[in-house]
Amino acid sequence: MNNYRHSVSLDVSRCVGCTTCLRHCPTEAIRIRDGHAVINEQRCIDCGECIKHCPHKAKKAISGKLSEMDPFKWKIALPAPTLYGQFDGLEDVDYVLQGLLDIGFDDVTEVSQAAELVSAYTRLYMKTEGIKKPVISSACPVILRLIGIRFPSLRDNIMPILPPMEIAAMIAREKAKKEHPELKDEEIGVCFISPCPAKVSYVNNGFAGYKSRVDVVVSISDIYFQLISVMDRSVTPKQLSKSGMIGIGWATSGGESSAIFNEKYLAADGIDNVSRVLDEIENGNIPALEFIELNACPGGCVGGVMAVENPFIAKARMQSLRRYLPVSENFLSKDENFIPEDYIFDDLPSYNPITRLSDNLGESMRMMAQIQRLRETLPGIDCGSCGAPTCRAFAEDVVKGEADISGCVLSMKDDIVKYLKERQGSSNDGS
Repeated sequence: MNNYRHSVSLDVSRCVGCTTCLRHCPTEAIRIRDGHAVINEQRCIDCGECIKHCPHKAKKAISGKLSEMDPFKWKIALPAPTLYGQFDGLEDVDYVLQGLLDIGFDDVTEVSQAAELVSAYTRLYMKTEGIKKPVISSACPVILRLIGIRFPSLRDNIMPILPPMEIAAMIAREKAKKEHPELKDEEIGVCFISPCPAKVSYVNNGFAGYKSRVDVVVSISDIYFQLISVMDRSVTPKQLSKSGMIGIGWATSGGESSAIFNEKYLAADGIDNVSRVLDEIENGNIPALEFIELNACPGGCVGGVMAVENPFIAKARMQSLRRYLPVSENFLSKDENFIPEDYIFDDLPSYNPITRLSDNLGESMRMMAQIQRLRETLPGIDCGSCGAPTCRAFAEDVVKGEADISGCVLSMKDDIVKYLKERQGSSNDGS
């Protein structure tokens, strides 16, 4: 039984079975059955591609509501750096941070602040002897889940440092308890303001045995309109920001890589590009690189489906905003030459194969042979009319008993034409 709590859902009442989502899903998690899409939860990685491409708005991201923070006595906001790129003409991120306080939060800890620390510790990690290279960033939860189901040989390449969101939650909680010792742990609520649904899934399900320190994840799109109503740019805000160019740069593709000061890196964004890069790494076709930054969303986190602004516009705004910032506000001390234990996760993603046909090896081999034989009889044009994304996927569905061969309209074309001619002949005889 699958107990994984996903953050991408389907509204069947809106779905017309048009196959658009089918053709864009990177893990072939979607089928069209009974006139509407069906999502295979074991294959879904919450990348949001179906949400981006659905013309009927039948797919949507599930996130928390700000009202879920009401039970906590001390409410802390963790804004993702992507949030800053949503506002036109923003010259000072303190306007946004002050706005978060004005809508009801008691404190704010920037995820970009934690990102600068993660960058510093990444530079330490890259100098560690014996690590497997190229090192793959662990910041994007979609990538971690994708590796877990499709690229098991790359598990050891994943950098075992928690993502900035988690580091920010730690910093926020420690600060709250230090400044307000009267507060109990359960009275402190941490809310991450996210651009993507995968972060919601990360918090709901934990990761490799690690339980998130974030309590609620709300979408940038929900917070944006509340902030617009309270942000007063005619008044100089308090100096609240504690991050610089490096931290805010994490919002766009290449920002994390450039912060490790190592030219032997690759940064790829967009799920199709990411999949190709992982294929190349697994096949040994990548040149001598040391660090790989992968973002499932186009342009990086600015391309998340829970953001408001066009990712290219948001990226341009972020670049403009960074010009006025120091390089970094968060540095390691000269004698700090180890990564804090709390910043490291011990367990790597478990391998959950999505292509396993049977628990019995012999049965799996027989089914693979059947799939191949059936595949050779199909048109091979991957039209999607059968309800599967490819002819290979349709053959697998048929062999597994999840579809009928008659579902391939093209392979049944001759029979259909013959039937129609017979009907026409019968009609003419009757006349």
